[in-house]
Amino acid sequence: MTDTQGLVVSRSMRRIPIALVIAGAVALVVGLLVAPERTWLNLLVDGFYVLSLGVSAIFFITTQRLSSARWSAAIRRVPEAYMTVLPAAAVLMLLLAFGFHSLYPWTVPHALDHEPGAIAAGRETYLAPTFVYIRMIGVVALWLVFAWRIRKISLAADASRDAGLLGHRRLNRITAMFAPVFALTITAAAYDWIISLEPKWFSTMFAVYVFAGVFVQGIAAIALATVVLKRRGSFGPGGSQIGIEPVHTLGTMILAFSTFWGYIWVCQYLLIWYGNIPEEATYYLSRSSPPWLPLFLGSFVINWIIPFFTLLPRKNKRSLRVMTAMSILVLVGHWFDLYIMVMPSHWEAPHLGILEIAMAAGLGGLIYLLVVRGLSRAPLVPTHDPVLAARRAHAEGGAS
Repeated sequence: MTDTQGLVVSRSMRRIPIALVIAGAVALVVGLLVAPERTWLNLLVDGFYVLSLGVSAIFFITTQRLSSARWSAAIRRVPEAYMTVLPAAAVLMLLLAFGFHSLYPWTVPHALDHEPGAIAAGRETYLAPTFVYIRMIGVVALWLVFAWRIRKISLAADASRDAGLLGHRRLNRITAMFAPVFALTITAAAYDWIISLEPKWFSTMFAVYVFAGVFVQGIAAIALATVVLKRRGSFGPGGSQIGIEPVHTLGTMILAFSTFWGYIWVCQYLLIWYGNIPEEATYYLSRSSPPWLPLFLGSFVINWIIPFFTLLPRKNKRSLRVMTAMSILVLVGHWFDLYIMVMPSHWEAPHLGILEIAMAAGLGGLIYLLVVRGLSRAPLVPTHDPVLAARRAHAEGGAS
């Protein structure tokens, strides 16, 4: 397999993921009939997980373009493939709208009337259902437009050397536009989909906390796909087209941003704990209650302590086996993080049963199918990227 072709997907590669998607769909339908509130909550966790995976891929490309990073040029098609999950995420979130009445207090008229005047007025205005729906649709639409535009420019740049140079400049411009849009939209998404489950609670750090989790999730997903493709020889014999440096750098990014997530986790908790303001403390009172405490602390261990100490040694960041394990751990850990953000708003104790497992498995199968499809529809390594062209010219000059 050369760097001028996409991933070759066999029928056997699709069988298990398709079975998982079917199992997840059956669990969703049965759950809506038997336990609708529990199913809507799980759909919120799973739908937001897919949505955050897609937008984190766009933001990853944005960080690389704005920092003029060269190491990631050869693996750009991996985050591009993850961007293709956004339409499916949009469908899941659209389906979720049918369950808003059982999830969000603001869907009930006059639900906030008993609060103090100024606070109630502000929340009633911001959480007016029509205004919330417009924001939600606007956020998803913006992400879809940027994902479509970035993918289109990237694929068009494969046509020729001149097209590659033009595409390089266009990608720089559009990602520069996305950066401020992302800052605003991820804040709106965090508030509208998650905080508004408990509209009496607020935290000025929550949007940053959500961003940290979303970004480290995206890095872990990109690292996992890159390692798997490298081990399969999809980047050339033994993964020679990319070498080990991108894997090492992705490991460093997981180490750094899982630490950033852990820092925000601790800071938000401590600020609310010693502030001891009732409107803020309620969030952590429920999550630190005996039924939820093991999951609450376990999430911190999975999302920071284990990745931090495992990825500190340089050799571990260059080990494909270790990177595979840590990427999977962080991806699972972020699901649990979302679970803890969402479920205690309705439940006094966690419910982790066949419904959660089946729906999450279906989610994993869906992501796999969409990402593999995206990787199969374009060369795995951009054909005429000027950064890669300069690198090849330098290597050929040194060889001669």
